[in-house]
Amino acid sequence: MRRLLTAVAFLTAIPVRMAADAADVGRATALFPLVGGALGALAAGVAALLGRALPSPLTAALVVALGAALTRALHLDGLADTVDGLGGGRDRAHALAIMKDHSVGAFGATALVLLLLVKVAAVQALLERGGGLAWLPVAGALSRWIAVPLARLPSARPSGLGGAIAPHVGRLEVGIATALALGLALLLAGWRGAAVSAAVAALGVAGAALCMRRLGGVTGDTLGAAVELAEGLALVLAVWLR
Repeated sequence: MRRLLTAVAFLTAIPVRMAADAADVGRATALFPLVGGALGALAAGVAALLGRALPSPLTAALVVALGAALTRALHLDGLADTVDGLGGGRDRAHALAIMKDHSVGAFGATALVLLLLVKVAAVQALLERGGGLAWLPVAGALSRWIAVPLARLPSARPSGLGGAIAPHVGRLEVGIATALALGLALLLAGWRGAAVSAAVAALGVAGAALCMRRLGGVTGDTLGAAVELAEGLALVLAVWLR
C-alpha cells in the first residue's frame, strides 16, 4: 500500500498525507503503470460523459486539460526543459544548465504546443470511433512504464531528483512495472496493445541513446519528457491501428 500511495502522491495532484523520501519513490516506480492506467481510465470516463453533450473537439481538449491538471503538468514541464536543453545546448554542461532554468524557451514552447495538439487530435479521433477510449488507460500505463527502466540509466545530474531516485529502482521494480503495463495493454487492446508496447519500448531505447550521447545520462526532466512522448506516440498509434 505504501508503494501505491507514494506513486499516487508523486505522479498526481491528488493529496496524499504521507511522508516519502527518494527510496520510497524509487520502490513505488513498480506501480507507476497502475497509476498511469487509472489516470487514463478516469480520462476515458470523463470523455464518455462529456462526449454525450459536447462536440468531440471540445471534449478532447477538456480531457487533455484534465490530464495536465491531474499531473500538475509535471511531465510537460520536463518535456519543455529537455527540448530546450537538447535544442539550445552547445555541449553537455550548457544543455544541463538550460534544463535547470525554469523558464521555457522557443524549443520547449514549440514542443509543448505540438504535443498537446497531437494529443487533442488523437483523443478526438478515438472518441469518434467505437471502443476507442479503451486506449486511454493503455497509453497512460505504457507512458508511465517507460520511465522505470530509463531511471536505471546513469544520472546526468546525480544531485537532482532523478539521481536520488535511481539507486532505489531495481530489477524487481522494472519487472513489476513491465508486467503491469504489458498485461493491461494486452487485456484492453490485444495484439495491437503488444505492438504499441513494442513501439513505446523502441522510443525508450532511442531516447536513452540520445540522453547518453548528449547529456551523459538521464535526469528527472528527460524522464518526464519520455512519459509525454510515449503517451503521444501510443495515442497516435492507437488511432492508426483502429
